[in-house]
Amino acid sequence: MKKVFILDTNILLSDPNSIFKFEENDVVIPISVIEEIDHFKKDQSEKGRNAREVSRILDRLRKTGALSSGVKLFPEDPDSGLLSVHLAQGLESLPGLLADKTDNQILATALTLHKKLGHERDVLLITKDSNLRIKSDAFGIASEDFEADKVDISHLYTGIKTVRVPKVAMEEFARKGTLMLPKMGLHPNEFVVLEEEGQENRSEYGIYHQESQQIKALSFRTEEVWGIFPRNLEQTFGLWALLDDRIKLVTLSGGAGTGKTLLAIAAGLLKTTDEDLYQKLLVARPIFALGKDIGFLPGDLEEKLNPWMQPIFDSLDFLMGGGLPMRQKRISKTYQELIHQGLLAVEPITYIRGRSLPNSFFVVDESQNLTPHEVKTILTRAGEGTKVILTGDPYQIDNPYIDSTNNGLTYVIERFKDSGIAAHVTFKHGERSELATLAAKLL
Repeated sequence: MKKVFILDTNILLSDPNSIFKFEENDVVIPISVIEEIDHFKKDQSEKGRNAREVSRILDRLRKTGALSSGVKLFPEDPDSGLLSVHLAQGLESLPGLLADKTDNQILATALTLHKKLGHERDVLLITKDSNLRIKSDAFGIASEDFEADKVDISHLYTGIKTVRVPKVAMEEFARKGTLMLPKMGLHPNEFVVLEEEGQENRSEYGIYHQESQQIKALSFRTEEVWGIFPRNLEQTFGLWALLDDRIKLVTLSGGAGTGKTLLAIAAGLLKTTDEDLYQKLLVARPIFALGKDIGFLPGDLEEKLNPWMQPIFDSLDFLMGGGLPMRQKRISKTYQELIHQGLLAVEPITYIRGRSLPNSFFVVDESQNLTPHEVKTILTRAGEGTKVILTGDPYQIDNPYIDSTNNGLTYVIERFKDSGIAAHVTFKHGERSELATLAAKLL
């Protein structure tokens, strides 16, 4: 039996194509949602672009019939569900709620259809607004979040697997540098910690190559990378992926102070300035304030952006010697000189649309604050010879329209885990300072 799904505005603004993701069921859009979409369509933000795309989709479907009566979502499919726009006529009243509020009008539409069709069909309100779901439940209407773009964060791919093997296999791996382990469910470029059965203190490290279906031994770098060394196994794996030119996409997730951004920038400086494999190191991040916004900032564009980009400048200053002991300082240049030479660029992610970035080492910091669509926009900017690194903490999100399950970082980690040109590592150990690590655990 076909269900009836009533969509809130936030569903359409997060994914315009969500209309087509309810299989053969019917989709209803309240007229008040169309009014809200119209309000957003002039914005230059991601919401504005999505609002315009929703309008184009609905206008295209409108040409196949009257939306008020319902049109097929897939005209070529005889079992296709219907899309209809519900007019605000004869709506049920909602005691205790303001009738002119958009959310309440959507809820009234859901209640009206529930009373009209509920005895023969399931009617569900789909919204990302938790308060609207609470009110929906109070009026006896089933409601759900939109699950198609969600990732189960509790089972998010970590990029590292520990495998216990017998002594014979361990000796074979140490002798040949390769080992075939069938039916282990390993992903391409997944890092493997081999432990000998009964000998927990003996470990070997490898990476799974999909082409040969073998685990190959890792040869770790013994030299410092711009004055720093990895401090734990996860950082060692992460740095290996960052320096492997075969891998074109690296995702690094982890809490504050685990070294994600610092390692990524250090690897980028090495590949760009020392090894000359890339023309430019580009470091970008989305702009979201922590706490209350202080308003407009004075100065030209560079001066306005400096406060937002300061975390990246802090990492660059550290790597250039500002945070290292004198014996580890290795160059006299500053990052400003690299910027003037065109080897380094630090900018917000705002202006990435429409660009093409060939031969670049592209680091996107705080990528958990991006939507899946925004991350897709970024990755499709990568030109020939470009390597992209996404870093972030899925549990530290400042964007009010996404959460730990549907942000761009977790979306990419899950979608690319079976790709042979991508690698992922989850960092779990804080290395910023003893205080920072303790605060992350206790607070």
